[in-house]
Amino acid sequence: MREFGYQRAGDVSGAVALLAADPDARYLGGGTNLVDLMKAGVERPARLVDVRELPLDGIDTTPDGGLRIGATVTNSDLAAHPEVRRRYPVLTQAVLAGASGQLRNMATVGGNLLQRTRCGYFTDVSKPCNKRAPGSGCPAVTGEHHNHAILGATDHCVAVHPSDMGVALAALDAVVTYETPDGPGESPIADFYLPVGDTPHRETALPPGALITGVLLPPAPVAARSRYRKVRERASYAFAIGSVAAALDVEDGVVRDARLALGAVASRPWRARAAESALIGAPADGAAFAAAADAELAAARPLPDNGYKVTLMRNLVVAVLTELAEEAAR
Repeated sequence: MREFGYQRAGDVSGAVALLAADPDARYLGGGTNLVDLMKAGVERPARLVDVRELPLDGIDTTPDGGLRIGATVTNSDLAAHPEVRRRYPVLTQAVLAGASGQLRNMATVGGNLLQRTRCGYFTDVSKPCNKRAPGSGCPAVTGEHHNHAILGATDHCVAVHPSDMGVALAALDAVVTYETPDGPGESPIADFYLPVGDTPHRETALPPGALITGVLLPPAPVAARSRYRKVRERASYAFAIGSVAAALDVEDGVVRDARLALGAVASRPWRARAAESALIGAPADGAAFAAAADAELAAARPLPDNGYKVTLMRNLVVAVLTELAEEAAR
């Protein structure tokens, strides 16, 4: 690890000013991803601007009945908050599935949104990688890719986004708020993560030097009956090989509203719009759930060694939706 400077920010505007003055600086929250990448030589900031002590650690109800979650709220505090557990259980479940207790105690909401792929080619600086070194190539296309993308990928990058929390936020239509030298801004999470295209190194729509200040959750009555389900390769904490965040509103056996997002299948949390369209107005039964999954996965383009994910995700969507429908019928 090379030498770097360190400075603790006193307020939001001060933090933004520090990064504006030093483009090679990085914000430091819990450090659970950034410090690992620094050790591996993937990230080489000249300075770390510590934002952990900024007054962004609250969870408050908004005037419209949603929630405002500060960027420095820890994952542990987010998962345990009574209003999150009551109104957005899918988010609590996603966070608890994401890491060990020790990591959740350190990791922050803002940092979780910005965590980077765990693709082995990305984290190994001796290998080419278009995310790390634009234009160098994507060896995963013909190399090790059993846990890589089946949706939205291109020949420029087939890595997947690692966040569990992000999948739940995608299903909940969250909005990311941030601060720049020119003032505050916000981005719906659907626009926050950029498509791969031919620029996989550009991962989010955040302006340069912007500091994430929080996440807004709009009121969503459908989210009261919601669930996150994650499949991983070992029983202990591990990154997903597939996950589903789902919410379902059923009346008289018919789906009135549905939210669905998929994880570990694309470079960003994948909002399953085609599946949602197929679900609304359909019977709340296994056949309709399977048809909805098939509608979404029709766009899948698996690689030679990750075609299993198509079947896995189909079965996972059906299983989670079936559980929610059975819960609604009780």
